[in-house]
Amino acid sequence: MLNFEDDIAPIPAAAGMRAASMGIGAAMQADSNAHTYTIASTSTGRIRVEDKRIINSTADVNQLVPFKYKWAWEKYIAGCANHWMPQEVNMSADIALWKNPNGLTDDERRLVMRNLGFFSTADSLAANNIALGTYRHITNPECRQYLLRQAFEEAIHTHAYQYIVESLGLDEGEVFNMYHEVDSIRDKDEFLLPFIDVLTNPDFKTGTPENDQKLLRSLIVFACIMEGLFFYVGFVQILALGRQNKMTGAAEQYQYILRDESMHLNFGVDVINQIKLENPHLWTPAFREEIRGLFLKGVELEYRYAEDTMPRGVLGLNATMFKEYLRFIANRRCQQIGIDILYQGANNPFPWMAEMIDLKKEKNFFETRVTEYQTGGALSWD
Repeated sequence: MLNFEDDIAPIPAAAGMRAASMGIGAAMQADSNAHTYTIASTSTGRIRVEDKRIINSTADVNQLVPFKYKWAWEKYIAGCANHWMPQEVNMSADIALWKNPNGLTDDERRLVMRNLGFFSTADSLAANNIALGTYRHITNPECRQYLLRQAFEEAIHTHAYQYIVESLGLDEGEVFNMYHEVDSIRDKDEFLLPFIDVLTNPDFKTGTPENDQKLLRSLIVFACIMEGLFFYVGFVQILALGRQNKMTGAAEQYQYILRDESMHLNFGVDVINQIKLENPHLWTPAFREEIRGLFLKGVELEYRYAEDTMPRGVLGLNATMFKEYLRFIANRRCQQIGIDILYQGANNPFPWMAEMIDLKKEKNFFETRVTEYQTGGALSWD
């Protein structure tokens, strides 16, 4: 079981290797004296496209082609094309603004600190969930290829928050311990932990309706609630600062992170819907009702976070506006996975965010235009 007081320990070698080939019919052989391991596929024939499945596949996961889910491979290629590194972003303007006693209001500083406090550990939780959990249970190689890219992107995001913290000269202990010490952050992470525990438990295996539903439930929580809901108050806040020409270096990095996370969300939605298609018996009325309840809880937790980060109005924003926004976002997530919307008539109070969420190749941003997305270092600004 994972909790906030324990370090995340690696899975013992033998168990980890067994997990790495779970569901693909691979045979594990261990020499306990030499501590060496080999993986030998039990299938010697060439695989067929129709043999591939997202979960519980018996096709050899080491054979990438032929592709069955071209969308997964295309997202992997797009993720690679979007590569960036935090050090590519100039933080000098942010540093000068932060050090200026009159540069930001107390409310703006609180907003920045709380954002860094949540995000600095949230992406580590996401990376652990992928590397120690999700990857083991997805039995399709093109989907696994994207998950490897996604895990690396989560590492880049954690690096970005560390880079911002270091650049501004913030107290690293204060920022990186907020998930222990700040209730609105801790409550969100504690909501996620049981779903991490399910997938990272080395004894957990798919293959039964009950466990397959547990996997599906965890995938929905992480794609649609964590990455698709819990991140959005912070994105709006930091990007709103950038729109006012404040903390522009941090805002630029958040832009890249939002671009990555939007793809993570879309990939997760595709995986969820494909699992539903291949396993319709999992998508019961009772299960759908449970998922609705999780969305309701997620909206409640994220709204508490909005209230904590913005006890007073700031940047032309206030917590009440976020209540409407979170309802709007939750409705979108429900529609994406085929669940009835939760909040009739919810609207988007931040229409400028719609453009950022869609992340088109060409878009306006902070009164500039990104003419082509490739790596961060190759961005061209008009």
